Amino acid sequence: MEDKQISVEEVKQVLAADFDQLAQAVAQAMNAAHAGRIIADTEEPVRDATGVFREQLYEKALGLLQKRQEVFSPSARRTAKQRGAADDASDGQRASGGA
Repeated sequence: MEDKQISVEEVKQVLAADFDQLAQAVAQAMNAAHAGRIIADTEEPVRDATGVFREQLYEKALGLLQKRQEVFSPSARRTAKQRGAADDASDGQRASGGA
């Protein structure tokens, strides 16, 4: 399983733009807060922004791992040899070779 692991650098690379968006949203929320209401004015927008980031992080990390595992999967090679759906005739019969 070790040869199928993802690296910290890979995760950082795929999340760089998402982290920038998170930082921008947090800064925007902090700067828009009124004096004496920083927690009240920022808690929900920051929570929402981190929730979006958390989902993106998980989806992209999972995608990296799945991609890595497909490279090592014996079934990944067989899938490539299967013919595409376009080869099927619309009446459910096999397509003829020269029509």
